[in-house]
Amino acid sequence: MASKSLLIKDTTVDERMEIVKVALGGFGDAECEGIDMDDLYDDYIFGRKELAEINREFSAQNAGTVRTDKADQPSGCGMGR
Repeated sequence: MASKSLLIKDTTVDERMEIVKVALGGFGDAECEGIDMDDLYDDYIFGRKELAEINREFSAQNAGTVRTDKADQPSGCGMGR
């Protein structure tokens, strides 16, 4: 079964909100490592940037910021409140 396109041109605002909600799963209103997960994908939801562009920018901005001394500790990301 082929999956539906996630591109802005192929989705509505409501569909994009649902895509982000499902993709983020348990984040809810949480902050993850100082990033407001509710706001991270607003540009996609409102049709300003594609998901791939947002993810590339995020990766470029945060590359190398993961500390190995904290790798074995849970970050709280995705944890229910």
